[in-house]
Amino acid sequence: MTLVHSAFKALPLGSIKPLGWLKNQLQIQADGLTGHLEEQWPDVGPDNGWLGGKGESWERGPYYLDGLIPLAYLLEDEHLISKAKRWIEWALASQKDNGLFGPERIVTVNNDIDKRFDWWHYMIMLKVMTQYEEATGDDRVIPFMTGFFRYAMDHIELSSLRDWAEARGADMLVSIYWLHRRTGDDFLIKLAEEVASQTMDWTGILYDFPFWRKVEHWDHRTHVVNVAMGIKTPGILYEVTGDSRQREAIKRGIQSLMNYHGQAHGLFSGDEWLSGTHPSQGVELCAVVEYMFTMEQLVRVFGDGVYGDILEKIAFNALPAAIAADWKSHQYDQQVNQIMCNVAERNWSNSDDANLFGLEPNFGCCTANMHQGWPKLVSHLWMGDGSGGLAAVSYAPCRVKTKVGQGVIAELTVSGDYPFRDTVRIELKLSHPETFAIRLRIPEWCASPALTVNGEEIEVNVENGYTIILREWKSGEQIQLRLPMEVRTLSRGSYAVSIERGPLLYVLPIGESWQLHVKRELFHDWEIYPTTPWKYGLQAGEDFEVVMSAIPTQPFKAVDTPIRLKTRGRLVKNWRMAGNNADAPPLNPEVDGSPLQLLELVPYGSAKLRIGEFPLLK
Repeated sequence: MTLVHSAFKALPLGSIKPLGWLKNQLQIQADGLTGHLEEQWPDVGPDNGWLGGKGESWERGPYYLDGLIPLAYLLEDEHLISKAKRWIEWALASQKDNGLFGPERIVTVNNDIDKRFDWWHYMIMLKVMTQYEEATGDDRVIPFMTGFFRYAMDHIELSSLRDWAEARGADMLVSIYWLHRRTGDDFLIKLAEEVASQTMDWTGILYDFPFWRKVEHWDHRTHVVNVAMGIKTPGILYEVTGDSRQREAIKRGIQSLMNYHGQAHGLFSGDEWLSGTHPSQGVELCAVVEYMFTMEQLVRVFGDGVYGDILEKIAFNALPAAIAADWKSHQYDQQVNQIMCNVAERNWSNSDDANLFGLEPNFGCCTANMHQGWPKLVSHLWMGDGSGGLAAVSYAPCRVKTKVGQGVIAELTVSGDYPFRDTVRIELKLSHPETFAIRLRIPEWCASPALTVNGEEIEVNVENGYTIILREWKSGEQIQLRLPMEVRTLSRGSYAVSIERGPLLYVLPIGESWQLHVKRELFHDWEIYPTTPWKYGLQAGEDFEVVMSAIPTQPFKAVDTPIRLKTRGRLVKNWRMAGNNADAPPLNPEVDGSPLQLLELVPYGSAKLRIGEFPLLK
């Protein structure tokens, strides 16, 4: 059994560096929660078990590192690198002769010591190690991981995957396959087969999806983060099996999830468990960043542009929406129709503070796990195509440096401020001319792409979401790809609509009054209350005027957004609140006497209070 069924190859961490607005996002992140979390939050502070202390010793340290490592090395920030290496050095030094590493951790169940082994937190730390090795070439990592996997080979049949590890076994497979590509050790494939056999049957769940309604009780199969992670499982298995049913299960599962639980920002609901299509249901931030990682893996395995489409929609909408513009607070749960963020009872399975902007609203998993979103997007913007060429996953500004063709060093600089603008420019630098393919993703939403090379028009033929340019490339050549973005009105439930242009969802921003809830040294908790009316419907047949302005340092801030849509609508008299949320958009909106008003819509991720699903006024 070999790893042969993978269309693309991920480039090592550091091969792609962010530019422009995307680099600014990483710097804002470094200046905010990611760069200072261990100084302010004891759960990843110096007493953490993954630093040899007696504090939290399970997933939060590894989660934090899973974002800190790529952020530090992408920014080449020596202070952050120094922080990250303290954790790495401790983990490497902690390994015993039998291969086991990490803190001693005693798990209790009903006040009794649980002697069964918990694999989950190791799965995260192994992903951390793969990124660290790619960025540094540290020759201790491969024998370290080999030693642990030999321990796993000896123990996993008796101490099997359970609970979180059973649902998330694909994360271990990702690291096993990574190591096998480097060492070729046969025992890793045998271990992978055992891990796969113990992992939840996501292929079966997704192929014949059984969860059609809002879930109101605990189950690992419907926990929104497990689902967001589990969707990649058939794809990871497909790398070995090539089984078409696994490919089909993913497509069927995503379609079912969007039919029964889909939200306008491209993710499915889950204020802990799958929660239906109501636009005031919550979506957990952990699910956002894990679904991004899932899409990055599925693009790699299948080379299918549709997963890049989903990745971009989540990254450019749901990710920035749940994190304050200064990266000093975040939400546990976000809503498409979010009219206030406060401590209040909601029809969710989470606590009353789950949609505050704060340090640790509801539960600390997102506080630890949110950091991987932007850095991992950067490291997956481009991939190798498996034949010496390169494939674009997304067109956010970056610089790619890697080998192409028969080993020629190539540097591609991507500019154009996508997704806020529709023209992408790619400039090539090569040590000498070389023949190889550049695969450009053509999003499904783009009806009329236009492509030129050195000013000469190239025909765009799309297959599997990509168009291919195979030729001899020379240094200094330029590609220009125009992806015209038409405003689209998408139907939602009960004749409501959402508005998209390109990969961005547009919303009506509501005036925000940020009120201090809990004050701390640096990272405070905030309630946000509306200062302007929210219950507007959009007038059917109205045009949308696109208004552009300069790209600011932080484009995901409503007041500074570089792009707006102007249209018209009316206040809807019978749209009310329900349970501290906006009720569902009314099926028969009442607007008698409401004047037609000019409305300005902004990208979803820039408005913390917003309406993203509107009644459509006939």
